[in-house]
Amino acid sequence: MTVAPAANGLASSAPPAGEAEHVSASACPACLAAPSAEALAKSGDLRGARIMLSLPTAHCAVCITDVERELSRQPGVRSARVNLTLKRVSIDAEPGVEAAPLVAALDGIGYEAYELDPGLLSATETDKRGRDLLMRIGVAGFAMMNIMLLSISVWSGAEDATRDMFHWISAAIALPTVVFAGQPFFASAWAGLRHGRVNMDVPISLALILASSISLYETAHHGHQAYFDAAVMLSFFLLVGRYLDYRTRAVARSAAEELAALEVPRATVLRDGAEVVVPVGELVPGDIIRVRPGGRIPADGEVTEGTSETDRSLLTGESLPVYAGPGVTLSAGEVNLTGPLTLRVTAAGKDSSLHRMADLVATAESAKTKYTSLAERAARAYSPLVHTLAFSSFLIWLWITGGDVRHAINIAAAVLIITCPCALGLAVPAVVTAASGRLFRKGLLIKDGTALERLAEVDTVVFDKTGTLTMGAPTPENLFELTPAQFALAAALAGASSHPLAKALAAAAQERGIVPAALDDLHEVPGYGVEGRLDGAILRLGRADWVGAEAGSVTATHLRIGAEAPVTLRFADSLRPGAEAAVTALLAQKKRVLLVSGDVEGAVAALARRLGIAEWHSGARPEEKAALVAEMTGQGARVLMVGDGLNDTAALASAHVSISPASALDAARTASDIVLLGQDLAPVADAVRISVQARRRIKQNFALSGLYNVVAVPIALVGLATPLAAALAMSASSITVSLNSLRLK
Repeated sequence: MTVAPAANGLASSAPPAGEAEHVSASACPACLAAPSAEALAKSGDLRGARIMLSLPTAHCAVCITDVERELSRQPGVRSARVNLTLKRVSIDAEPGVEAAPLVAALDGIGYEAYELDPGLLSATETDKRGRDLLMRIGVAGFAMMNIMLLSISVWSGAEDATRDMFHWISAAIALPTVVFAGQPFFASAWAGLRHGRVNMDVPISLALILASSISLYETAHHGHQAYFDAAVMLSFFLLVGRYLDYRTRAVARSAAEELAALEVPRATVLRDGAEVVVPVGELVPGDIIRVRPGGRIPADGEVTEGTSETDRSLLTGESLPVYAGPGVTLSAGEVNLTGPLTLRVTAAGKDSSLHRMADLVATAESAKTKYTSLAERAARAYSPLVHTLAFSSFLIWLWITGGDVRHAINIAAAVLIITCPCALGLAVPAVVTAASGRLFRKGLLIKDGTALERLAEVDTVVFDKTGTLTMGAPTPENLFELTPAQFALAAALAGASSHPLAKALAAAAQERGIVPAALDDLHEVPGYGVEGRLDGAILRLGRADWVGAEAGSVTATHLRIGAEAPVTLRFADSLRPGAEAAVTALLAQKKRVLLVSGDVEGAVAALARRLGIAEWHSGARPEEKAALVAEMTGQGARVLMVGDGLNDTAALASAHVSISPASALDAARTASDIVLLGQDLAPVADAVRISVQARRRIKQNFALSGLYNVVAVPIALVGLATPLAAALAMSASSITVSLNSLRLK
């Protein structure tokens, strides 16, 4: 089987083994999408040490600043970049720099760190943290409801012993709850204070402690008011905000990890004529390795012996296997399909094309943008401002009241509670949750909390072809040209092969009720096609040059029956439902739309004409897709990348925002911000519209939060708000933000 070459002749069909002057060219332009190790090795400077550390306690913008600043001070460190989504830091250091002193330096400022271990970043560990937060939310919510029921009696006029009894019961419920539910805030605040840092959790912890302490004091002295409900309510809403923020980050996993997972751990090396199994890390250029059918290529190399076909779909996004023979260069991560191969290693380990591609993705994922949450940008100014206001109010009221410490503490606690950033923390997650639910019903899953904001700014859309605009399943186009007898013979040949085109042909014959003919000596010739005999005549189905047919510029296989003239069977990929509607809607929204694919020129041009896309690129390699996105970004464009293959992951990660179908490769899905759950592509245009609404709601939520503080903080400062009133006001602001978010249509 073969994919015919493009008209430009850059990728002619390979001749049989032995004609080495021709086999160095790959079978089709799509095959060029698998990058050569030599070219990738020149694309970046691999000198020096690249150290990866995991940061399990990092959670905000302050953490990013602290970690990067501290690491930059260490001898030999050139730069450090924190990826908050993955909770890790990538360090570019001079040769000889070890991880141990860097871990110690971070520990010195209160951050737990260790050398990256993929096992410690597993989904199981991530789920454990999510379950822990949900458990604390459940405890706080249950306690809050019970304390509110008890408070109704107090508000209704219960006095003396009855009031004290309800207060003590509330205390028995609230104090253990605050200790348990507030543990994430207390632990973070204590870790910061121990090392001289004041983070956002310090005022939150102080408010919880003050509200609980004042309530306990009031209860012990038969006071009329206790604020246990305020303390537990504060814990509940803060935990909800923390969990919503956590979910927007925890869903995303690194596409770089998916790429690294494609590397096989061991390789079979030929040494003195014997096969020796060694760790892939021990491979060096020049080693001779053997790969059996079904095995994954462990390193970049050039085929020295054997012919076969390889599956490059994980690297190119194209589903059609390609010819592999002497002189052909293969990349790590490809799968050998039909015959044993012997390769001479050209690049292995961190120098392989697979690792270079992973580096491209990791770099793009770690890049900072100006669209960081406003709540995180304000984190550095929040803590000192709140503490200054609370402490100043305490001193002023202590002076005004002539030393009434109880009254001054009440006002200071009210200031801490009323300025709690709960509404600000919910401003983005609440909108993301509402928008995610609406888009989910349309078949889109939002993975990144900032994706909607970035999607609203998109002015350019780049589509991949196979698996994105099309379904990635070839269907025969011209079966009507076959006679029933020819069809029966073609079905018999196709049934002996697992090639996608052969399987599509066999399926078409079955659908039409064609009974395969009985052939003798039916066998597959790796890299060429299927051969059989009928009454002494040789029948072949496969590559153009093997069958004796003329190669064209479309996806095709060829049938030859004895001495008869060859018959070309053309194949086309079916269009994904909603593709035309999506492109039409985006063009109507004045978006610039491009089609970029590793497929042959003829197939790409035909699809572009069908969809009305004026700009298209064929035969694009992975780094060329990423470079095109980077070039447009450099020119000021805001690019939406829609793709599904491993060759799209670098472009997906570096785009302003990205979407992948659920049928896409895991690495592509994890590199993208949004996943298309169904087959229909039309919701992509809906997502752009909804994202504009979501950005508007986010801005409104920030405005509501700001207005709340402008009105409420002065009221607390002048002593007109008790801690309970402050807690109610804080809760009201959170509810207002949530209701505004639900207005999303």
